[in-house]
Amino acid sequence: MKNETLRMCVACRQMKDKRTLTRVVKNKEGQFFVDPTGKMSGRGAYVCHVPECLTKLKKQKVLNKAFKCQVPDEIYQKLENECKEKK
Repeated sequence: MKNETLRMCVACRQMKDKRTLTRVVKNKEGQFFVDPTGKMSGRGAYVCHVPECLTKLKKQKVLNKAFKCQVPDEIYQKLENECKEKK
C-alpha cells in the first residue's frame, strides 16, 4: 500500500491527501498562481474544496496570513473557480 502525502488545508487546518487539495504558489518574483499540478516551484499553500473553506478563505483573507503578504483578489477568484471545476 502506497503512503499518502498529507498536507494541511490553510482554511480548516485539517490534514488531507495532497491530491485532493488545490495549491496556491508564490514564486521568487512575488507572483501568485493557482497550481493545479501541485508541482510549480515556490512557496505553496493548500486549500480543500469544501465550500465552507472557500468562504472562510475569502472572508478572513487566510492566504494573506499564510504568505505574510497581500494576495491579489484574482487569486481568490481563480481558486474558487478551480475548486468548482473539481466538484
